[in-house]
Amino acid sequence: MHPAPYSRVAVSPPQGGSSVNTSAVPSLTSGSYAGSTTGDSDVSNGGASGIDLVEMMNDRLSNAVNPLPLDRSLARQAQTSGELNAKHRELLELQALAQRRLKGTRANFADGMKAAKEVRRDLDWTQKRVTALKGKAERRHPAEYQKARERHPSPNGY
Repeated sequence: MHPAPYSRVAVSPPQGGSSVNTSAVPSLTSGSYAGSTTGDSDVSNGGASGIDLVEMMNDRLSNAVNPLPLDRSLARQAQTSGELNAKHRELLELQALAQRRLKGTRANFADGMKAAKEVRRDLDWTQKRVTALKGKAERRHPAEYQKARERHPSPNGY
């Protein structure tokens, strides 16, 4: 535990009929204020001429340090921290959304690949069937086949 910022020097209570002033403000009736020599009056009154040095130093320090820039800085830091946390949450939400979209896109891509493979199989089967029919037509009807090829030439490579 830290001492209070305006602490005073601890003094033992006066003994018996001793008239030592223990208040923070020296009184005019106190023997120590008028410079009397009754015991440790300077110590009991907070130092020479009754001024509390700790309080005076605290007053000077509190007047020397302006807390407004520190308060503004702390408020700005808290605001920035809040904005950063909000952006972090927003990024997490966007990341989750992107993960969901990616999962959907992968499923669509897998379906598309499956469909493409089916189409490829169908085209291969159709090509084999056409080639077989073409060969059969060429063997059974060679003259008509040649006449049809001249009338309707096939593209290069077929």
